[in-house]
Amino acid sequence: MAAPARRLCHIAFHVPAGLPLAQDLQRLFGFQPLAVREADGWRQLALRSGDAVFLVNEGAGSGEPLYGLDPHHAVPSATNLCFDVADAGAAARALAALGCSVPVPPVSIRDEQGAATYAVVSSPAGNLSLTLLERTGFCGPFLPGFRPVPSAPGPGWVSHVDHLTLACTPSSSPKLMRWFHDCLGFHHLPLSPGEDPKLGLEVAAESGRGGLRLTALQAPTGSAVPTLVLAESLLGVTSPQDQVEQFLARNGGPGLQHVGLYTPNIIEATEGVAGAGGQLLTPPEAYYQQPGKEQQILAAGHEPSLLARQGVLLDGDRGKFLLQVFTKSLFAEDTFFLELIQRQGATGFGQGNIRALWQSVQEQAARVQEA
Repeated sequence: MAAPARRLCHIAFHVPAGLPLAQDLQRLFGFQPLAVREADGWRQLALRSGDAVFLVNEGAGSGEPLYGLDPHHAVPSATNLCFDVADAGAAARALAALGCSVPVPPVSIRDEQGAATYAVVSSPAGNLSLTLLERTGFCGPFLPGFRPVPSAPGPGWVSHVDHLTLACTPSSSPKLMRWFHDCLGFHHLPLSPGEDPKLGLEVAAESGRGGLRLTALQAPTGSAVPTLVLAESLLGVTSPQDQVEQFLARNGGPGLQHVGLYTPNIIEATEGVAGAGGQLLTPPEAYYQQPGKEQQILAAGHEPSLLARQGVLLDGDRGKFLLQVFTKSLFAEDTFFLELIQRQGATGFGQGNIRALWQSVQEQAARVQEA
C-alpha cells in the first residue's frame, strides 16, 4: 500500500453560493459549526456532530479551496474525502510513482495553532478527490487557516461516519477495489459468507427489474476509517428507476452517493430529523407486513408500529440487528443523500433493507412521473 489511511478527517462538499446545505446540516441533522474560512471567493464552513465532520465549500473562487480541489463540477456534490496519513509528502510521492494524478502537490499551512501538510490526489471514482493530510502537533479545533466558530452543543444524533457508498459504472468495482487496495491499503470485506471479491454481494429486486452489486472495502487494521462500499447496477437488469443509474446520470458520472451516519439511538434521531423538517424515504408498506418481520422487530427490542411510523428498516438474525433510515436527496438534482444507521451487533448492510430502499426509490420516482 502506498499511503495507508489512518482515519477519515472530513468529507467535503462543493456547492454554489446561496445553496443552504450548511444550514440544512445544522437545522435538520444536528451538526454544529466548527470553523470557517472566507478567502479567494470561497466560504468554507466545517460542521461537526460527534466525530463526523463535513466541510462545505461554497462559491467558486479564483483558486483552489484549502485542503481540497475545485472540481468545476456542474452539480453540487460531495467531492472530497480527507484522510489522515503519517507523512503526506511521502504518501503523495508514492502515489505519483503508481501513476496517480496529484493535482495539488504537498503544501504546508501554518497559523498560531500549528501546522499541517496536505496533498490532493485524483481518484478513479468520477469527481471524487482524496486529500492526504498530516497535522502532527496541530492543536486547533479544525485545520490551520480556519478560525473557530463558537456554537452550542448539538443534539448528539450522529456519533461518527459508519460507511461511505460510491455509485459506480457497471463492472467497474474490481478496478476500483484494486486502486483503493494498492493506493490506500483497503481490503475486501465480505458481506456474505464465501463471497467472491470479484463479484461482491448481488442483491436482485423481487420484481426482477433491478439489482445491485455491492463490494465492501475495509481500511487497514487499527485505522479509524469507515467502510467503503462500491455500488453498481447489475448488467442486464437495469430498470428505469435504478438509483445507481439515476445518480450516474444526474451527477454526471460516478461519485459519492451517500454517507452512512452512525446514531446511538435511531428512534430519537429519526424523530428529531423529521421534527425539524427533514425528508425521509418512506419504505413500501409491504416491508413491515413480511412474514416474520413483526417477530424480528420485537426480538430486537423495538415496537413494530413505531418503526413503521418512522420508516425505520430493521434486518438481522441470531441476536444481531441493523436499523436504517434514509433521507431524500439533499440536492435538487436528486443525487447525494444521507443514511442514519444503528447497529445492534450486526456488521453488514442487510439484504432485505437494500431491497426495501430499492423499492422506495422506485415508488418515489413513479410518483414524481405521475405528478
